[in-house]
Amino acid sequence: MGRYLLKKAGAAGLTMVFVLVLNFLIIHIAPGDPARILSGLDNPSPEVIEALRQKYGLDKPLPVQLVTYFRQVLGGDLGYSIIYDMPVWALIKERLGATLLLTFTSALVAFVLGSMLGAYSATKQGSRVDGVLSFVAYLLYSMPSFWLGLMLILVFASRLKILPTSGMTDLRAPQAGIFHYLDVLRHLVLPCSTLALIQIPAYYRITRASVSGVLKEDFVTLFRASGMREGKIFRKYALKNAILPTVTVFGLHLAYVVTGAALVEIVFAWPGMGRLMLGAIYRRDYPLLMGIYLIMSLSVAVTMVVVDIVYAILDPRIRYT
Repeated sequence: MGRYLLKKAGAAGLTMVFVLVLNFLIIHIAPGDPARILSGLDNPSPEVIEALRQKYGLDKPLPVQLVTYFRQVLGGDLGYSIIYDMPVWALIKERLGATLLLTFTSALVAFVLGSMLGAYSATKQGSRVDGVLSFVAYLLYSMPSFWLGLMLILVFASRLKILPTSGMTDLRAPQAGIFHYLDVLRHLVLPCSTLALIQIPAYYRITRASVSGVLKEDFVTLFRASGMREGKIFRKYALKNAILPTVTVFGLHLAYVVTGAALVEIVFAWPGMGRLMLGAIYRRDYPLLMGIYLIMSLSVAVTMVVVDIVYAILDPRIRYT
């Protein structure tokens, strides 16, 4: 197991380096001059553009900029944002908590509800309940996240007026204590529901198919023939073997918790990483984009290793050397 984890960590490290180099080249090759955007002028003079390029090191060759960036990262410095004129890590740290709260909560809710509904539907195949659940799953799967978010705002915020339209907190509400947390929870309901509803169908379909396949296995037939209760067979043996594909999907969703909710964050004006990333792309903020991509690739690498460890715990047939 130790050797396996070491291999996975090494592979994850090489993948991160490759992704960072690739992202660096794509970002710098893309159309658009950050110096021209930063000048704030429609037709800036060549002298102004050149001065801004020299200030932010954009006048140097790409290999030199890449080596400089890697030296900064190894020293724990992600650089300064061109647009915000702040340390990149300070900007990311300011937004990271809000994004993790939204995306992790929605992924957990979707995982639990989708898996439960899928497992229940698998035991009722061909019934009216199974048909209704499958139809709703297909319906939710086809909905764009921004459209669903707008519909929830229209119903629960504009019509019923029971939930806030946007933001993470109310400026008039207390900024500390239990009432502050309740205010954040109230603002979290709609964006979290939007993300959870579009993720539930994936867990539902995968769990339903997996449980259905396991219930047809020979060992399940043997347990039934021996007189074991159906509920015990399902809880102790069938569900444990069928949950592995669902864990994989959950791990993939967690891998993109950093920037996987950009559209929903924009619809609900949620102060998270997704909005920060889209703003950095639009305004060609190279250091900020590279910092966000670094955090994103790190989250993907770490999550994949964790998923493999969970696999080994859930399925004793898996052995790593």
